[in-house]
Amino acid sequence: MSLSATHPGAGAIGAPAPHKPALRSLALAALGVVYGDIGTSPLYTLQTVFASAGGLPLTPLNVIGIVSLIFWSLTIVVSLKYVTLILRANNHGEGGIMALLALAASSVADRPRLRHVLLIVGVMGAALFYGDSIITPAISVLSAVEGLEVAAPFLKTCVIPVTLVAIVTLFVMQKHGTSGIGAVFGPVMVVWFVVLAVVGVTNVVAAPAILAALDPLAGLAFCLRHEWLAFVALGAVVLSLTGAEALYADMGHFGARPIRITWFGLVFPALALNYLGQGALLIAEPTALQNPFYRLFPQWALYPMIVLATIATVIASQAVISGTYSMTKQAMQLGFLPRMNVVYTSEKEIGQIYVPGINWTLLTAVVAAVLGFGSSTALGSAYGIAVTGTMLITTLLTFFVVRYAWHYNWILCVFATAFFFVIDATFFSANLLKIVEGGWFPLMIGFVMFTIMATWGRGGEIMRAEARVHAGTMPLKAYLEKLIACQPVRVPGTAIFLTPNPDSVPHALVNNLMHNHVLHNHVVFLTVNNEEIPWVAEHERVALRTVCEGCYQITIRYGFKDEVDLPKALASAGALGLDFDPCEASYFLSRATVVPTPGAGMAMWRERLFAVMLHNVGNVAAYFKLPANRVIEVGARVEI
Repeated sequence: MSLSATHPGAGAIGAPAPHKPALRSLALAALGVVYGDIGTSPLYTLQTVFASAGGLPLTPLNVIGIVSLIFWSLTIVVSLKYVTLILRANNHGEGGIMALLALAASSVADRPRLRHVLLIVGVMGAALFYGDSIITPAISVLSAVEGLEVAAPFLKTCVIPVTLVAIVTLFVMQKHGTSGIGAVFGPVMVVWFVVLAVVGVTNVVAAPAILAALDPLAGLAFCLRHEWLAFVALGAVVLSLTGAEALYADMGHFGARPIRITWFGLVFPALALNYLGQGALLIAEPTALQNPFYRLFPQWALYPMIVLATIATVIASQAVISGTYSMTKQAMQLGFLPRMNVVYTSEKEIGQIYVPGINWTLLTAVVAAVLGFGSSTALGSAYGIAVTGTMLITTLLTFFVVRYAWHYNWILCVFATAFFFVIDATFFSANLLKIVEGGWFPLMIGFVMFTIMATWGRGGEIMRAEARVHAGTMPLKAYLEKLIACQPVRVPGTAIFLTPNPDSVPHALVNNLMHNHVLHNHVVFLTVNNEEIPWVAEHERVALRTVCEGCYQITIRYGFKDEVDLPKALASAGALGLDFDPCEASYFLSRATVVPTPGAGMAMWRERLFAVMLHNVGNVAAYFKLPANRVIEVGARVEI
């Protein structure tokens, strides 16, 4: 596997700097996709910080201290860590934890043990992201609809039903893609952030004492004054940072520059002003703690704001759901998840995909979270662990990128990442206190997903090793030369044998000769390699070599964000000297039945889990987009 690390600060390889009109369009689109999650955090953050379960009294000094911690957390974690540092760690222009994992793992390819550890850590981060993708729609939409309680207390019983209707509608609409509604995401979020800023300024003017929160010493004094209570409060303060990972995950769609412009030009100022405004309101009217966000607005504006907030939270949820589809596809192509059906919902944008299996699983889990927790405050206890765990792992992987991919000085690398690592570890530790209150939920989701991903990855390694052992010692070329010397019956057409090892003899070939006693005029041994890079250039996609008379070996390379389409790739083989119609060829596939056995490999329960997943794996022919009427599957039993 190969990977070219880009220089820190570089954008997508070969991508020119966008012109101003394009930059404005990208910035507007980024507002609608990247910032939905972090942009809706003011709906529930301060309310959760001062919830009775935390034990923090609502006093002016405490409000100033908490708002100071929020402001400086946004400054340090988002502005410095993500926007300034981590956006530079692009994998051929792509971001996200799977792209970062591929970049970090490739940078230590000559250290197999370290690479293995990084793969485990990266898979943990990806697994936690699934927990985040479940809680984000639940807490975001629920917190928006809770405004009904403020507008009219008698509507409290409608909050859960309305939330469930909005969530179910959102997931049902996923199969239609996001291109239709995506055009309005950006303008809606512009209105949202402008409203956040305006209402924040209005309340700050009424209680300017809150401006003391801009002094970092105010947050430090709060921590020194309360010690343990301050540590507990950090578990809720981190809710203001939810969605920071989206800045990095969506870099490949928009580029680093539009994301930076929108953050510093609108999002950060709007969020800071709104948190200051909520703090000013709590100082002036402590009774507003019931829902400080909606209490910022006059009574006449409540219903319009509930509608706007609900739309904004749906946008936030959409971004996370789309990100989950994208990460799932990347994990499949990197070998950490079984094949699933992937539907491309746009003819123009390859990144717009829909994964039905993930969609309905997410919907079930989100509905369970809403019904089980019942309020945004309760969900806040579950939210932090998933977010901080992913952030902590991102920082750790970034160190290895800075050190081994960028080759910076060891001391500089330690200081560049240790500062952020300590902050992330502190936030994560504070959230561990909430395991009983709800933190167990994302940890359970993360554990299940980690088990699935790690078992599938390890099972695949064992299967490939077994295939090499049972392939025998005779290389493919020697086997074919011996076979052709026996002058087998040759029949017209092209037979394509998919094999993971280009130098081994496929089981399907041996079984076909055993049963049919014929060999096609053209025989192709096809190997698909999934690279640890997002995209493989079309001119580097296909490699062809002649093994012997009428027999060829083709290797097709895909990046983890490429669309897999074997007939399309094979169509280019004509330019390399093998002219045939891929849709008229016969494709021979080996379908293995795994038999778990005691001994080396994995624990028996993991081998059984792998066997179940392999048995229920998505149709390989559909995954490779092979013509259904041209596929022949040959079974084999493999003991692991």
